[in-house]
Amino acid sequence: MNLSGKIVIVTGGTGLLGKAMVSHISSAGAQVINFDVKKGDGKESETIICDVTSENHVQKKINGVLENYGSIHGLVNNAYPRTDDWGTDFEELSFDSWKKNVDWQLNSYAMVNQKVLPIMRNAGGGSIVNIASIYGIVGNDMTIYDGTEINPSAAYSAIKGGIVNLTRFLASKYGPYNVRINCVSPGGIFNNQPKKFVEAYEKRVPMTRMGKPEDIAPAVTFLLSDEAKYITGHNLVVDGGWTII
Repeated sequence: MNLSGKIVIVTGGTGLLGKAMVSHISSAGAQVINFDVKKGDGKESETIICDVTSENHVQKKINGVLENYGSIHGLVNNAYPRTDDWGTDFEELSFDSWKKNVDWQLNSYAMVNQKVLPIMRNAGGGSIVNIASIYGIVGNDMTIYDGTEINPSAAYSAIKGGIVNLTRFLASKYGPYNVRINCVSPGGIFNNQPKKFVEAYEKRVPMTRMGKPEDIAPAVTFLLSDEAKYITGHNLVVDGGWTII
Protein backbone atom coordinates (compact mmCIF):
# COMPACT_ATOMS: atom_id res chain seq x y z
CA MET A 1 0.00 0.00 0.00
CA ASN A 2 2.38 2.63 -1.31
CA LEU A 3 1.09 6.21 -1.21
CA SER A 4 4.42 7.92 -1.80
CA GLY A 5 4.01 11.33 -3.39
CA LYS A 6 0.27 11.43 -2.73
CA ILE A 7 -1.50 14.35 -1.07
CA VAL A 8 -4.33 13.09 1.13
CA ILE A 9 -6.83 15.15 3.13
CA VAL A 10 -8.33 13.51 6.23
CA THR A 11 -11.21 15.37 7.87
CA GLY A 12 -11.44 14.93 11.62
CA GLY A 13 -7.89 13.62 11.78
CA THR A 14 -7.40 14.61 15.41
CA GLY A 15 -10.11 12.30 16.79
CA LEU A 16 -10.02 8.67 17.90
CA LEU A 17 -10.32 7.04 14.47
CA GLY A 18 -8.87 9.99 12.58
CA LYS A 19 -5.58 9.91 14.45
CA ALA A 20 -5.06 6.24 13.57
CA MET A 21 -5.94 6.92 9.93
CA VAL A 22 -3.52 9.83 9.71
CA SER A 23 -0.75 7.69 11.18
CA HIS A 24 -1.33 4.72 8.88
CA ILE A 25 -1.75 6.79 5.71
CA SER A 26 1.39 8.73 6.57
CA SER A 27 3.33 5.50 7.14
CA ALA A 28 2.41 4.50 3.57
CA GLY A 29 4.26 7.56 2.31
CA ALA A 30 1.52 10.14 1.78
CA GLN A 31 1.59 13.78 2.78
CA VAL A 32 -1.46 13.94 5.03
CA ILE A 33 -3.42 17.15 5.56
CA ASN A 34 -5.66 17.03 8.63
CA PHE A 35 -8.79 19.18 8.37
CA ASP A 36 -10.02 19.52 11.96
CA VAL A 37 -11.39 22.12 14.35
CA LYS A 38 -8.81 20.89 16.88
CA LYS A 39 -5.06 21.09 16.48
CA GLY A 40 -3.26 17.79 15.91
CA ASP A 41 0.14 16.85 17.29
CA GLY A 42 1.81 17.73 13.97
CA LYS A 43 4.04 14.66 13.93
CA GLU A 44 2.47 12.84 10.98
CA SER A 45 0.37 15.47 9.25
CA GLU A 46 -0.13 19.14 8.69
CA THR A 47 -3.21 20.24 10.59
CA ILE A 48 -5.33 22.93 8.99
CA ILE A 49 -8.00 24.30 11.26
CA CYS A 50 -11.16 23.74 9.23
CA ASP A 51 -14.86 23.70 10.06
CA VAL A 52 -16.29 21.11 7.67
CA THR A 53 -19.81 22.42 8.29
CA SER A 54 -18.92 25.72 6.57
CA GLU A 55 -18.84 25.67 2.77
CA ASN A 56 -16.80 28.87 2.56
CA HIS A 57 -14.30 27.59 5.11
CA VAL A 58 -13.84 24.27 3.32
CA GLN A 59 -13.42 25.95 -0.07
CA LYS A 60 -10.80 28.33 1.33
CA LYS A 61 -8.82 25.51 2.94
CA ILE A 62 -8.95 23.33 -0.19
CA ASN A 63 -7.69 26.27 -2.22
CA GLY A 64 -4.83 26.56 0.25
CA VAL A 65 -3.92 22.90 -0.17
CA LEU A 66 -3.83 23.32 -3.95
CA GLU A 67 -1.66 26.41 -3.65
CA ASN A 68 0.81 24.70 -1.32
CA TYR A 69 0.86 21.16 -2.72
CA GLY A 70 -0.48 21.46 -6.26
CA SER A 71 -2.96 18.58 -6.15
CA ILE A 72 -5.24 16.39 -4.04
CA HIS A 73 -4.94 12.66 -4.68
CA GLY A 74 -6.97 11.30 -1.78
CA LEU A 75 -9.72 12.32 0.61
CA VAL A 76 -10.99 10.62 3.74
CA ASN A 77 -14.31 12.01 4.99
CA ASN A 78 -14.18 11.15 8.67
CA ALA A 79 -15.20 14.27 10.64
CA TYR A 80 -17.97 13.70 13.18
CA PRO A 81 -19.51 17.06 14.19
CA ARG A 82 -22.60 16.78 16.39
CA THR A 83 -24.80 18.80 18.71
CA ASP A 84 -24.53 18.83 22.49
CA ASP A 85 -27.79 16.86 22.79
CA TRP A 86 -26.47 14.00 20.63
CA GLY A 87 -27.93 10.74 21.91
CA THR A 88 -31.23 12.22 23.07
CA ASP A 89 -34.09 9.73 22.86
CA PHE A 90 -35.83 9.86 19.47
CA GLU A 91 -39.20 10.87 20.93
CA GLU A 92 -37.65 13.68 22.95
CA LEU A 93 -35.31 14.98 20.26
CA SER A 94 -36.18 18.38 18.82
CA PHE A 95 -36.60 18.49 15.06
CA ASP A 96 -34.16 21.41 14.91
CA SER A 97 -31.49 19.18 16.46
CA TRP A 98 -32.25 16.39 14.00
CA LYS A 99 -31.89 18.77 11.06
CA LYS A 100 -28.68 20.29 12.39
CA ASN A 101 -26.99 16.91 12.85
CA VAL A 102 -28.03 15.73 9.38
CA ASP A 103 -26.72 19.00 7.98
CA TRP A 104 -23.44 18.88 9.90
CA GLN A 105 -22.68 15.24 9.10
CA LEU A 106 -24.39 13.95 5.96
CA ASN A 107 -24.49 17.28 4.15
CA SER A 108 -20.89 18.13 5.05
CA TYR A 109 -19.75 14.82 3.54
CA ALA A 110 -21.64 15.67 0.36
CA MET A 111 -20.21 19.18 0.28
CA VAL A 112 -16.58 18.15 0.79
CA ASN A 113 -16.99 15.48 -1.92
CA GLN A 114 -18.45 18.12 -4.21
CA LYS A 115 -15.43 20.40 -3.70
CA VAL A 116 -12.79 17.71 -4.24
CA LEU A 117 -14.29 15.59 -7.03
CA PRO A 118 -13.81 18.14 -9.86
CA ILE A 119 -10.14 18.46 -8.87
CA MET A 120 -9.65 14.69 -9.11
CA ARG A 121 -11.67 14.43 -12.31
CA ASN A 122 -9.59 17.12 -14.02
CA ALA A 123 -6.38 15.49 -12.79
CA GLY A 124 -7.38 12.13 -14.28
CA GLY A 125 -7.97 10.21 -11.08
CA GLY A 126 -8.14 10.04 -7.32
CA SER A 127 -9.59 8.11 -4.42
CA ILE A 128 -12.16 9.07 -1.78
CA VAL A 129 -13.08 7.08 1.31
CA ASN A 130 -16.23 8.02 3.22
CA ILE A 131 -16.47 6.71 6.76
CA ALA A 132 -19.88 5.16 7.37
CA SER A 133 -20.87 2.55 9.99
CA ILE A 134 -22.44 -0.85 10.49
CA TYR A 135 -25.51 1.10 11.63
CA GLY A 136 -25.78 2.50 8.15
CA ILE A 137 -26.52 -1.00 6.84
CA VAL A 138 -28.23 -2.86 9.72
CA GLY A 139 -30.49 -1.88 12.58
CA ASN A 140 -29.29 -1.46 16.14
CA ASP A 141 -29.35 -4.37 18.56
CA MET A 142 -31.04 -2.47 21.37
CA THR A 143 -30.38 -5.20 23.94
CA ILE A 144 -26.68 -4.29 24.22
CA TYR A 145 -27.63 -0.94 25.77
CA ASP A 146 -29.74 -2.49 28.55
CA GLY A 147 -28.64 -1.35 32.00
CA THR A 148 -26.51 1.50 30.64
CA GLU A 149 -27.11 5.19 30.06
CA ILE A 150 -26.08 4.90 26.41
CA ASN A 151 -28.89 5.97 24.10
CA PRO A 152 -28.15 5.25 20.42
CA SER A 153 -28.87 8.09 18.02
CA ALA A 154 -31.53 7.64 15.35
CA ALA A 155 -29.90 10.42 13.34
CA TYR A 156 -26.64 8.47 13.27
CA SER A 157 -28.27 5.53 11.50
CA ALA A 158 -30.01 7.80 9.00
CA ILE A 159 -26.83 9.74 8.30
CA LYS A 160 -24.59 6.72 7.87
CA GLY A 161 -27.12 4.97 5.63
CA GLY A 162 -27.20 8.10 3.50
CA ILE A 163 -23.41 8.15 3.27
CA VAL A 164 -23.32 4.55 2.02
CA ASN A 165 -25.73 5.24 -0.83
CA LEU A 166 -24.25 8.65 -1.65
CA THR A 167 -20.96 6.82 -2.11
CA ARG A 168 -22.54 4.41 -4.58
CA PHE A 169 -24.04 7.27 -6.59
CA LEU A 170 -20.74 9.15 -6.77
CA ALA A 171 -18.80 6.01 -7.69
CA SER A 172 -21.14 5.43 -10.61
CA LYS A 173 -20.91 9.03 -11.78
CA TYR A 174 -17.15 9.46 -11.52
CA GLY A 175 -15.94 5.99 -12.49
CA PRO A 176 -15.34 7.06 -16.13
CA TYR A 177 -12.85 9.65 -14.84
CA ASN A 178 -10.79 7.11 -12.88
CA VAL A 179 -11.99 8.57 -9.60
CA ARG A 180 -12.86 5.89 -7.05
CA ILE A 181 -15.25 6.51 -4.16
CA ASN A 182 -15.67 3.86 -1.45
CA CYS A 183 -16.89 3.51 2.14
CA VAL A 184 -15.45 1.93 5.23
CA SER A 185 -18.06 0.89 7.80
CA PRO A 186 -16.53 0.24 11.23
CA GLY A 187 -18.20 -1.82 13.88
CA GLY A 188 -18.24 -0.68 17.49
CA ILE A 189 -14.92 0.86 18.57
CA PHE A 190 -13.77 0.58 22.16
CA ASN A 191 -13.67 4.02 23.78
CA ASN A 192 -13.99 3.33 27.51
CA GLN A 193 -17.70 2.57 27.31
CA PRO A 194 -19.44 1.15 30.41
CA LYS A 195 -18.31 -2.37 31.28
CA LYS A 196 -21.82 -3.78 30.91
CA PHE A 197 -22.08 -2.44 27.37
CA VAL A 198 -18.66 -3.74 26.38
CA GLU A 199 -19.46 -7.21 27.72
CA ALA A 200 -22.81 -7.30 25.88
CA TYR A 201 -21.21 -6.11 22.65
CA GLU A 202 -18.35 -8.59 22.81
CA LYS A 203 -20.73 -11.46 23.53
CA ARG A 204 -22.68 -10.54 20.38
CA VAL A 205 -19.78 -10.16 17.92
CA PRO A 206 -18.18 -13.32 16.43
CA MET A 207 -14.60 -12.18 17.08
CA THR A 208 -15.55 -11.57 20.75
CA ARG A 209 -14.08 -8.09 21.08
CA MET A 210 -14.82 -4.50 20.18
CA GLY A 211 -12.83 -2.89 17.40
CA LYS A 212 -9.79 -0.68 17.80
CA PRO A 213 -8.80 2.35 15.69
CA GLU A 214 -5.84 0.39 14.33
CA ASP A 215 -8.30 -2.20 12.96
CA ILE A 216 -9.93 0.45 10.78
CA ALA A 217 -7.01 2.51 9.51
CA PRO A 218 -5.44 -0.16 7.23
CA ALA A 219 -8.74 -0.62 5.37
CA VAL A 220 -8.81 3.11 4.64
CA THR A 221 -5.21 3.13 3.43
CA PHE A 222 -5.91 0.13 1.21
CA LEU A 223 -8.84 1.82 -0.51
CA LEU A 224 -6.77 4.96 -1.09
CA SER A 225 -3.96 2.98 -2.66
CA ASP A 226 -3.44 1.53 -6.13
CA GLU A 227 -3.84 -1.92 -4.57
CA ALA A 228 -7.57 -1.11 -4.77
CA LYS A 229 -7.41 0.42 -8.25
CA TYR A 230 -10.39 -1.64 -9.55
CA ILE A 231 -12.58 -1.17 -6.48
CA THR A 232 -15.21 1.57 -6.41
CA GLY A 233 -18.67 1.97 -4.90
CA HIS A 234 -17.78 -0.64 -2.29
CA ASN A 235 -18.65 -0.56 1.40
CA LEU A 236 -15.81 -2.31 3.22
CA VAL A 237 -17.24 -3.51 6.53
CA VAL A 238 -14.68 -3.88 9.34
CA ASP A 239 -16.72 -5.18 12.25
CA GLY A 240 -15.37 -8.47 13.57
CA GLY A 241 -18.33 -10.23 11.97
CA TRP A 242 -21.13 -8.20 13.60
CA THR A 243 -23.19 -7.88 10.41
CA ILE A 244 -22.93 -11.53 9.32
CA ILE A 245 -25.21 -12.88 12.05
